[in-house]
Amino acid sequence: MKLWAKKSYLAPDLGKADLMSKKLLLSSLVAISAVGGIWWYAGQSVTDLSPIASPATAQETTATTSSDIALVPDMILGQENAPVTVVEYASFTCPHCANFHETVFDEFKKNYIDTGKVKFVYREVYFDKFGLWAAMVARCGGPEKYFGVSDMLYDGQKDWLASGEEAGIADALRKIGVTAGMTTDQVNACLNDNAKAQAMVTAYQTNATTDQVQSTPTFIINGEAHAGGMSYADFAALLDAKLAN
Repeated sequence: MKLWAKKSYLAPDLGKADLMSKKLLLSSLVAISAVGGIWWYAGQSVTDLSPIASPATAQETTATTSSDIALVPDMILGQENAPVTVVEYASFTCPHCANFHETVFDEFKKNYIDTGKVKFVYREVYFDKFGLWAAMVARCGGPEKYFGVSDMLYDGQKDWLASGEEAGIADALRKIGVTAGMTTDQVNACLNDNAKAQAMVTAYQTNATTDQVQSTPTFIINGEAHAGGMSYADFAALLDAKLAN
């Protein structure tokens, strides 16, 4: 799935909070607003995200970006010193990403991550507000629950997106959080976390721009980018080639 061009999105009016908005100055304005505890985000293609900062503001921009990214740690599986590092850029609303996690990921994890051959780093991409909401729910339970919730989001992608309506999707995501062991209040608090929403957007834009990510899924394998979904055999061949070096 190609990264999306600039759009505007309206948040669902769920009647739980007053409308609030805050603008982020990156290379463009990124708007995040809360209505009923659900945050929405409107941004640009990663190809347009290079910050234009004057010398007077460059230090402040760098400090803000660093502090925001610190709030959004990478989600990692595997040994820190594994010989191969795979960074996946993916969106919870991307069907190609869901297909990779359905058809390839389990074997990849069993044969490469669990055996100490690969350190796996997962980084979220936000095409739309629903992908951001899903990622906020995934992060709500902390690193120990993250990949379990991610599996639920990918396995049930068609189901929680089925209504096509903001309120229905928000409710479906809440149910996933509760099924994963969180309380409704915990999930609502996560979805209403302004600082985390801002930090997630900043981390996404910064990382995707640095790695020149143009589509999802994209895999950075020991620094080398490979775009698009792959069969397990093709993916394993890339990994084996890196391990042989």
